[in-house]
Amino acid sequence: MARRYWNINLPEMMEAGVHFGHGVRKWNPKMDPYIHVKRKGIHILNITRTARFLSEACDLVFDAGSMGKNFLIVGTKNKAAGSVASAAIKARCHYVNKKWLGGMLTNWSTTETRLQRFRDLRAEQKMGKFNRLPKRDAAMLKRKLFTLQTYLGGIKYMTGLPDIVIIVDQQEEYTALRECVILGIPTICLIDTNCDPDIADISIPANDDAIASIQLILNKLVYAICEGRSSYIL
Repeated sequence: MARRYWNINLPEMMEAGVHFGHGVRKWNPKMDPYIHVKRKGIHILNITRTARFLSEACDLVFDAGSMGKNFLIVGTKNKAAGSVASAAIKARCHYVNKKWLGGMLTNWSTTETRLQRFRDLRAEQKMGKFNRLPKRDAAMLKRKLFTLQTYLGGIKYMTGLPDIVIIVDQQEEYTALRECVILGIPTICLIDTNCDPDIADISIPANDDAIASIQLILNKLVYAICEGRSSYIL
């Protein structure tokens, strides 16, 4: 499909601090092509290249959204968790924003079992079954439900493996990224100057520590997903 205009502009990216990388001692040499300059001990990313890769990612998710594909957004560190949940809910995507449970995708049968247990407990609570149990048993089930909600709440409606996974912070979510690679699930990854740009299918060089930077990247992707979904015809 033809390329689209996603209103990605450099001043907006600069204002969000997208261009700030890590300290020069904390970097992956593979990121050299994406670094513009060293300044005051930190690497400054070339946001012209960032804009290009972000645009490519938007094209990809638009096309996927227009075909009814399912997305999973992953970002579990504190600075990303809120933005990940908000973006995912807005675009009707699945998400993980608390903790990635090892094997969540590669051991999908176990994840399905956990999800079914989660759904059963939610249904039992809504029907008031917890209130008819001894206090100790009810408290135990409430704790179990709380744990499942914390870790699986963002994927409670997921019935199979996602078609595309969007990852915020490659280093933090490396286990999730590796599971996607093993399963051949296409990935879009926000990468800082300490990351390997060759692992994900589309790597977007950007500051992964600033909330404003994370929000900007996710907002552009979410807009493209929503635009794609609006053109989806069953």
